[in-house]
Amino acid sequence: MGPLIDRTGLADQLRALELPRAGSVLVHCSLRHVGPVHGGPTALLRAVTDVLGDQGTVVVPAQTPGNSLTSRVFRAATQGMTEPDRDRYLAAMPGFDPPTTPSQGMGVFAEAVRRHPAARRSTHPQTSFAAVGGAAGEVTGVHDLDCHLGERSPLGALYRLGATILMIGVGMDKCTALHLGEYRLSEPPPIMNFSCFVIENGRRRLRQFDAPGLDDRDFAAVGNDLLAQPWARRGRLGSASVDVLPMIEAVDHATTWFEKNRGRQ
Repeated sequence: MGPLIDRTGLADQLRALELPRAGSVLVHCSLRHVGPVHGGPTALLRAVTDVLGDQGTVVVPAQTPGNSLTSRVFRAATQGMTEPDRDRYLAAMPGFDPPTTPSQGMGVFAEAVRRHPAARRSTHPQTSFAAVGGAAGEVTGVHDLDCHLGERSPLGALYRLGATILMIGVGMDKCTALHLGEYRLSEPPPIMNFSCFVIENGRRRLRQFDAPGLDDRDFAAVGNDLLAQPWARRGRLGSASVDVLPMIEAVDHATTWFEKNRGRQ
């Protein structure tokens, strides 16, 4: 475990990473890898905001696989269950309610952003994003049901804003921005049916929809290629390694990589 670091120390290290003043930053973070932080995830959020300034925007994935009947989480949890056990599991599954449903598996920093009093959250019941800052409304305002992580999602808005990707103690296999490249392929992913529970008018109901079936199995490989590019930067935050990438260049490069390499692994 590294030494205790506070908001000022975090901000100093983030400035060394040359984050853009007044820019939008998509953050994937494992605070555990940063080490002990005085003030916890809230201190890190304040430090990022200190560096970006009042007009900057912090964006995080706020995904919720636990309300889905078609997610990996659901398949793993119900594998081998008897039919009565599965029925009980289904009955206890929550519905997605954008203002109140916690993110799942996104980490404590993402939850700190989602819970911020000024946070905005997109409305997709599976792959929502939360944002705080000047462009929060623009980033989260459009998130169509049939577009988990494509042009009509916060990722599309972030690309158009020329956002920065900030990976803190997290591998590139977790970089959601790479999914935007999948939507741009000349042969797009196959359409699949998805099912999840949502809250509407105070009641839980099942919602089904069709959308591209995405595949992150090669994200580690494309991520290694991205980190070798001249526009990728590496640094430290506390005890964590940090990768910083411009989103436009990263998504464009990933799209080209997918076109050349998918199906040849």
